[in-house]
Amino acid sequence: MGRNSIDMDRERLTAEMDFKDSSSAVIRIRRRLPDFLQSVKLKYVKLGLGYGYSCNAASIAMLAITVPLLLSSLTGGFNLSKLCSHQLDADTLAAASAALLSLAALYRWKRSPSVYLVDFACYKPEKERKISVENFLKMTEESGGFEEESLQFQRKISTRAGLGDETYLPRGITSRPPSLCMSEARLEAEAVMFGALDALFAKTGVEPKDIDILVVNCSLFNPTPSLSAMIVNHYKLRSNIKSYNLGGMGCSAGLISIDLAKDLLKANPNSYAVVVSTENITLNWYFGNDRSMLLCNCIFRMGGAAVLLSNKASDRARSKYQLLHTVRTHKGADDKNYNCVYQKEDESGKIGVCLARELMAVAGDALKTNITTLGPLVLPYSEQLMFFVSLVRRKVLKMSGVKPYIPDFKLAFEHFCIHAGGRAVLDALQKNLDLSEWHMEPSRMTLHRFGNTSSSSLWYELAYTEAKGRVAKGDRVWQIAFGSGFKCNSAVWKAVQDMPVLRDWRGNPWDDSVHLPTASA
Repeated sequence: MGRNSIDMDRERLTAEMDFKDSSSAVIRIRRRLPDFLQSVKLKYVKLGLGYGYSCNAASIAMLAITVPLLLSSLTGGFNLSKLCSHQLDADTLAAASAALLSLAALYRWKRSPSVYLVDFACYKPEKERKISVENFLKMTEESGGFEEESLQFQRKISTRAGLGDETYLPRGITSRPPSLCMSEARLEAEAVMFGALDALFAKTGVEPKDIDILVVNCSLFNPTPSLSAMIVNHYKLRSNIKSYNLGGMGCSAGLISIDLAKDLLKANPNSYAVVVSTENITLNWYFGNDRSMLLCNCIFRMGGAAVLLSNKASDRARSKYQLLHTVRTHKGADDKNYNCVYQKEDESGKIGVCLARELMAVAGDALKTNITTLGPLVLPYSEQLMFFVSLVRRKVLKMSGVKPYIPDFKLAFEHFCIHAGGRAVLDALQKNLDLSEWHMEPSRMTLHRFGNTSSSSLWYELAYTEAKGRVAKGDRVWQIAFGSGFKCNSAVWKAVQDMPVLRDWRGNPWDDSVHLPTASA
């Protein structure tokens, strides 16, 4: 290899060739998603072990101290020799029984309450809001706000992004001329949030006044009063409700909201929590010519979801899932990670969200960290052992020529809900995790049918899995999303009931499209 040549594999570069005509061609060099399973940092494995085993170690230490003390205090005449020789009198039996009951009560008191997903609902806009790829391109051309090169760029992206002809845009954008104002943005937010919540309350039978905790996330639209206050006002929620409004946290904010609701439910027994995840398109449509900002116009679409969580033991029987784990990864301490998704003004002063060239590499590093932390919590012990042995040989013993062991996450999960951020990201994740088309189908179909609905896309994917009748009792679902900051977050759910046939389609947006031909890579 020459002195000035580039190692394409080492630099994670790919070359694409496009022929403009019979006599000329254009070669583009692109950076691909890193093979994040091939390089693992030991500190993130330790972090995952800490998630899973720190509480258990504390419990063992507590039992080691309390058992002798409890037995001693309850059984003044407790005789260990009688216990070993099976010569137990009535006093010894009574004391031992009391000790065991006390320990059981102590364990039950110390254990965190389980968090159940009672049900969820996704918003499906009216048919009038549908827009095909052709009509989207026609709309952008007729707007008069784009140069010819920008129009050509949007045509190319739109034909490759994986979106179909039945995604949705709000009225403010599709109007002639566009009406990108606060009133239209509020109308979009109300339609999405109230539409999802109405379906959720109707499905579950829970009254709005019964809600104890409300968490709303929307990255780019944060009016005053807040979106959470908008919901409190519309449904006349209680004055002592614990409400939170998360903004600016990107496409992974839905799982941040779930994690926050989980912690709040652990601190507030016998409670209901509602999580609303959405994104507002109206005030964030970009009418400039910066290509890094035009990408958002081509892939983001209208949508939202509402989720009802409960820590009531009585709700287990009617709930769909139990929350097992949440793992959050934040890479914002690094400038490259922090700046790769950035809202700013372009050279002409128009505001947009810039997606940097380094986005794929940044996403890969965040995913690697998150997956490495998650692995010890979910992988079978056999996979953990193989992975650990390989890691020790490579990182500790410094043995050369030892290939890294790539854990099979298909042994940990039956269903995968990967954020439908774009076809290129889904392709890279499928390759790195060695997933089949069946595993990727919910994500690809969501991208095709609804586009990138930001933080709510994970719920459209889970709704698709349910609509197909694929969820069985005991199945584990992995939701993973990433967004600005840069963040990567995971949630792991376990189905607590069989869902072979979907009878109640309220809140499930796939009622008229679940049998469409499967979108492929």
